[in-house]
Amino acid sequence: MGEDGAVGRPGVGDTVAGVVRQWRAVHPDLDTGPMEVIGRINRCAALLQQAEDAPLRHAGLTRPEFDLLGALRRTGLELTPGELARETFSSGAAVTKRLKQLTERGLVERRGDTRDRRVAHVRLTDTGRGLVDGILPEQLSYETAVLSGLDGSGQRELATLLGDLLVQLEGRLRVSPV
Repeated sequence: MGEDGAVGRPGVGDTVAGVVRQWRAVHPDLDTGPMEVIGRINRCAALLQQAEDAPLRHAGLTRPEFDLLGALRRTGLELTPGELARETFSSGAAVTKRLKQLTERGLVERRGDTRDRRVAHVRLTDTGRGLVDGILPEQLSYETAVLSGLDGSGQRELATLLGDLLVQLEGRLRVSPV
């Protein structure tokens, strides 16, 4: 670790490194190692959310809306709003609101269940399928550019480490994988 608290890159500081330095000055007896990892994950997530996803923004979609459309496209199934909530780690109320907007735009269709009128099944329209298929390559290109500061092995290592952490957290919090 560098003098500034930056892990693996001596002389290079980030926002979290500054926070860690401040905490070490106040509480030199505490191990700030977890803060260096969790703080950086949270900061990266916040910056990615602030930047928004350019291809999605150009298509007039939010990331959560695209996640719903993507879940329907990648599974190839009709899903209930509850299943979509689980697939996208969203609340039922948020999914209902997004589905209403996506239905109004003609990107998804809702069909009532023949046996239980309280249950709806959602599927992509041809327009929705075309939108997802058109945006996905551009979105992946955008995400590649965001990660371009890391070489291929660095990206694979980061993906592996984050995957290991996610499996541990999902197990601890009893969240089922998609």
